[in-house]
Amino acid sequence: QVQLVESGGGSVQSGGSLRLSCAASGYTQSMYSMAWFRQAPGKEREGVAGIRYDAWTSYAESVKGRFSIYQDNAKNTVYLQMNSLKPEDTAMYYCAADYDIFPLSWLLDGRKYHYWGQGTQVTVSS
Repeated sequence: QVQLVESGGGSVQSGGSLRLSCAASGYTQSMYSMAWFRQAPGKEREGVAGIRYDAWTSYAESVKGRFSIYQDNAKNTVYLQMNSLKPEDTAMYYCAADYDIFPLSWLLDGRKYHYWGQGTQVTVSS
């Protein structure tokens, strides 16, 4: 059974940084597409950043230049480095993964992913 476990959330002030981690386990092959999504209260889930096994990435416009997604294949872990955080980044952040190799246009589409973590809360105060 595939498990995705997120960590690294917390509370920071505006302008601060956090690094989220998502460790994947319980499978016998690599996850070829992984991504971070977020959902704020009263808002729809949105894709934040995605990465493929070949390191191609995709970012939401709202986080470009501030967030960076990267992976450690040896540890089966994907990270989201979040810098220059803003109050509007406050949300529950979820990790998603899939065995399929997604085209770049799919990386931030939550409907494409089969596996999800439980989420980690990020709160940014002004």
